Amino acid sequence: MYKIKDYINIDPEILSGVPVFKGTRVSIQSLFDHLEKGIPLDEFLDDFPTIQKEQAMALIEIASQILTSKNIENIYEATT
Repeated sequence: MYKIKDYINIDPEILSGVPVFKGTRVSIQSLFDHLEKGIPLDEFLDDFPTIQKEQAMALIEIASQILTSKNIENIYEATT
């Protein structure tokens, strides 16, 4: 299981607190924006060379774990 804090950084001094890949200034949202547009992961990695494939794959797995959790309703309520 992946630990979110190993892959995501949230710091008000970096992109005004937008979640970014740890050790970079690349927003997590940029990964999902690329994938949503049908852009292959390898192309995302070419566009953002500071991101390693392992980091991107870990974030996709973390998102999957959250969205398929039996407690998704509790997670959703806690974030709204």
